[in-house]
Amino acid sequence: MRISVVLTALCLAATEVAAGDWPRFRGPNGSGVAETPGLPSEIGPAKNVVWKAALPPGHSSPVLLGDRIFLTASDGERLLTLCLRQSDGRELWRREAPRPRREALDRRNGPASASPAADSKQVVVFFGDYGLVAYDHEGKERWRTPLGPFDNVYGMGGSPILVDGLVVVVCDQSRGSFAAGFDAETGRELWRTARPEAFSGHSTPIVHPGDPTEILAPGSLRLDVYDARTGEIRWWASKLPSEMKSGAVLSEDTVYVVGYSSPLNEPGSNPQLPPYPEWVASRDADKDGRIAKAEADETTQRFFDFIDLDKDGFVSDGEWKSNQAMMAAENGLLAFRLRGKGDVSRSALVWKYQRAVPQLPTPVLYRDVLYMINDGGILTTLDPRTGAVLKQGRLRDAVDQYFASPVAGDGKVYFVSHTGIVSVLRAGAAQEPLFSGDFDDEVTATPALADGRIYLRTRSTLYCFGAPAASAR
Repeated sequence: MRISVVLTALCLAATEVAAGDWPRFRGPNGSGVAETPGLPSEIGPAKNVVWKAALPPGHSSPVLLGDRIFLTASDGERLLTLCLRQSDGRELWRREAPRPRREALDRRNGPASASPAADSKQVVVFFGDYGLVAYDHEGKERWRTPLGPFDNVYGMGGSPILVDGLVVVVCDQSRGSFAAGFDAETGRELWRTARPEAFSGHSTPIVHPGDPTEILAPGSLRLDVYDARTGEIRWWASKLPSEMKSGAVLSEDTVYVVGYSSPLNEPGSNPQLPPYPEWVASRDADKDGRIAKAEADETTQRFFDFIDLDKDGFVSDGEWKSNQAMMAAENGLLAFRLRGKGDVSRSALVWKYQRAVPQLPTPVLYRDVLYMINDGGILTTLDPRTGAVLKQGRLRDAVDQYFASPVAGDGKVYFVSHTGIVSVLRAGAAQEPLFSGDFDDEVTATPALADGRIYLRTRSTLYCFGAPAASAR
């Protein structure tokens, strides 16, 4: 049985949604795949547009459930959840979440970055400046659960998921990282598990269905796998990069995890850091037994905001140890066999690939090919079983940064760059181009696919595209 067929079955079992739904970030179980017929090969501001709707700013990706589209946005100081009708883009409702604080944000982030998660009863949203809020499909608030405040050097970005009557969120930050499960009916916290190794990241978890259901959550330096019922760690795999923003990808027996920290984490480029006492002795100009930013070496100064986890202006022994682990980690795409117990870092590793890996876009596994686009537009197609490179090259007419993840369906794979360059390829290892176009608008959100249509959010607009026959419906 082909990997893509098994994967589709796993995704539907894990999320219990209809085939035409795209219920969370990157669709069914975060796969980025919807095998829906009739998807257009060409999309653009004047190509196969069914409708378009103006939106307030936001980085979150559209989520589809039944005849509803859910997104989050920020309008001035307001944190918004929006619901649009799929058929024509008409706004059905918008609701404002509380905003008791303003978290520090990287210039590339925003206050509405996490994508919603939806099921037949409700839509759940997460804002770093508040926490979780749930609405029914008519916009009536069901519950709210404050969380935080958070301390992520980039600001928060991971999205919630719905599984087995739970809302699960992973909140990685400089200190106090955790994964938690909440009752989907009431918002009451049922379990919380500390993630002491995690100190930065935005990765949204995925689900491995079974008995018990497992939550797969990449984080700094390791992949943790939780029992969805209790939050207990069932198994884990180390040797991951320290910055995990991409999500994981699932096949029938393997999970693929990719992360990129910095150029210093390229294989063979890792700096060798001395023990803390030795480093302090060599840098402590004022002889106070600690190192401030001005006393640090050039590399430490460059990464100081990531190293100084408690933000007291100094590097402690514990922070230096975390820095040593961060600098020793290597960028890479790793494949691990599923269903382990305890530490499976060595026993479950199937293969590793370490060239042109992305910092943000999550790969997509489609029709037995793994597609990985890095932040600079280099596309690598790999054999998911062995990690062998099938082809590598830049997308035609699409040299740009990539924040949105690729999606696939109907024999096509879609890529959209940060400045809005869209590339459509025929599915397959050869990277055969079908179309290239330009939206001339910023894109950070991952497209959604359902019922022969593509939903793409730019900085200012949500577009719905359909092939000519679908557009005429």
